[in-house]
Amino acid sequence: MDKVPDGCSGTVPSWLGVILLQPTPDSVPRARRWFRRFIAPYNPDDPACLLDDCELLLSELVTNAVLYGQALEPWLVRVEWYKVRTSLRVDVHNAGVSADVRVRHAEADQAHGRGLFLVDCIAESWHSGPSRFGGTVVSAVVADVWPVGAVAP
Repeated sequence: MDKVPDGCSGTVPSWLGVILLQPTPDSVPRARRWFRRFIAPYNPDDPACLLDDCELLLSELVTNAVLYGQALEPWLVRVEWYKVRTSLRVDVHNAGVSADVRVRHAEADQAHGRGLFLVDCIAESWHSGPSRFGGTVVSAVVADVWPVGAVAP
């Protein structure tokens, strides 16, 4: 079961950026590189481990979008970033069916199936549902990415 994103209620998020990716495996490292370049100017004093967590969360969400998104016509993975108070919200849109988004519990000998489990561990909150672009959106909020009182980038 997903966590409902309470970190977003009652607050208007500040839109930070978007990237459109092909639904191919090479888009995952591209999204990570883009995130590192994008976030660096806004987060110079925060510990690198928090950025590593954000990057891992992004990587898992984009991987799932690539693996599980499907449509009859060509489509793209859309990744959007928002600042919500001191938190970072990441929305990943794909052409998949939202009813299929759930945490799986992989066995120790299984190579796959831990993506949303990792997202669930890292994120303060997350949810999935219908995307305004069609298909599915998975949104995750990582708490305390920016210091209290930091100016929105």
